[in-house]
Amino acid sequence: MRFHTYSKLDPSLTDAVDLEALLERLADFLLQSGFAGGPMQHPYWGDSGDEEDRSMDALRQAILDALIDGGQFTPEMLEALRGEGGEDSEAQLAKLLDELVGRLAEAGYLTTDTPPQMPSGHQAVTGKGGLAHAASRDVQFQLTQKGLDFLGYKALRQILGALGRSSIGSHDTPFLATGIESDGWSKPYEFGDTMNLDIVATLTNALARTGSLEVPIDLDYGDLMVHQAEYRSSCATVLMLDTSHSMILYGEDRFTPAKKVALALTHLIRTQFPGDTLRVVLFHDSAEEIPLATLASAQVGPYHTNTAEGLKLARRILMSQKTDMRQIIMITDGKPSALTMPDGQIYKNSMGLDAYVLAATFREVADCRRAGVVINTFMLARDPSLMAFVKRMSQISRGKAYFTNTMTLGQFILMDFLRKKTRRV
Repeated sequence: MRFHTYSKLDPSLTDAVDLEALLERLADFLLQSGFAGGPMQHPYWGDSGDEEDRSMDALRQAILDALIDGGQFTPEMLEALRGEGGEDSEAQLAKLLDELVGRLAEAGYLTTDTPPQMPSGHQAVTGKGGLAHAASRDVQFQLTQKGLDFLGYKALRQILGALGRSSIGSHDTPFLATGIESDGWSKPYEFGDTMNLDIVATLTNALARTGSLEVPIDLDYGDLMVHQAEYRSSCATVLMLDTSHSMILYGEDRFTPAKKVALALTHLIRTQFPGDTLRVVLFHDSAEEIPLATLASAQVGPYHTNTAEGLKLARRILMSQKTDMRQIIMITDGKPSALTMPDGQIYKNSMGLDAYVLAATFREVADCRRAGVVINTFMLARDPSLMAFVKRMSQISRGKAYFTNTMTLGQFILMDFLRKKTRRV
């Protein structure tokens, strides 16, 4: 790991900074979506904007902004930044930020990667254009699993805090089964039931049949009664995230909040629903599954919206899961505008609501329903024609549709995931 090095480093300056509070304030920067492909890649107006900047310089600037916004500058830090002690304020500031980056890396929240390079013979070590400045631009940072887990935990707490008190447990169903926790009346024992005997009911049956409870007690097969417990289901979920160009353009980043929801769901499932699974599928011109570890660096791009391909991939993933419940949570802001042809070519219609594309999408929705997969759609737009499409898709799949925005997206998704009951929004 390469950082600028300065003399007379005073560790007490950075020891006063709360790393977890700092990391929480860096969440938007660390999860920012950006626009894949770099400049001059947009299919309409040509300039998609700069690529996501994950350099050390960008990280230092984000840390500085977070410290200022969070009010974490101590009087000692401000005194050091004024340049007292012989060093100028720029060097003091660089020293402070380097130390904080080092602490984040040592704590396991970040990793850095330096590409191999050969410096020129006349290149200076310090100063603008020197080796230190070049290293700060070339070194790339990535969130570790620990960092992702922390951000997921914070996102979950923030979302649940907006909902008020919530009792989180397994997914409740209206069915009863024999188990350890007694939640219902007893029933006669049947072959295959867990032998969780209701002793009182069993002895009562024996007494009614024989008129005596003398030892040894005369028990018959028909006397046996077992406790019933609430049946707790396991659920396999595929989170479908739209990465078409509209998810980041038009002045609003809709993809970064979707990432936060995915991290919050991951933390919730791992800590509260150990029998559940969560997989993430990105859909655009085509569709692909991504590991949760790479979610933070996922980006949108100059793509159309191939909803049918995303549903097809999600259905295949879910059918391989041996769980009681299978569901797709789809987050999108646009209508289907692309379709994968039988020969592998991508048919596109930028205007959307193409009858050919819609028919293929509805067929895939029907296939999901026949496979027992529920589709819940979270739409980040309110165009009337789009609302009609989502309503039709929900009717076919017997799922639910939520028309929401980036501020309430996480609340609606977690409410639906936790409560599992019909709700009108």
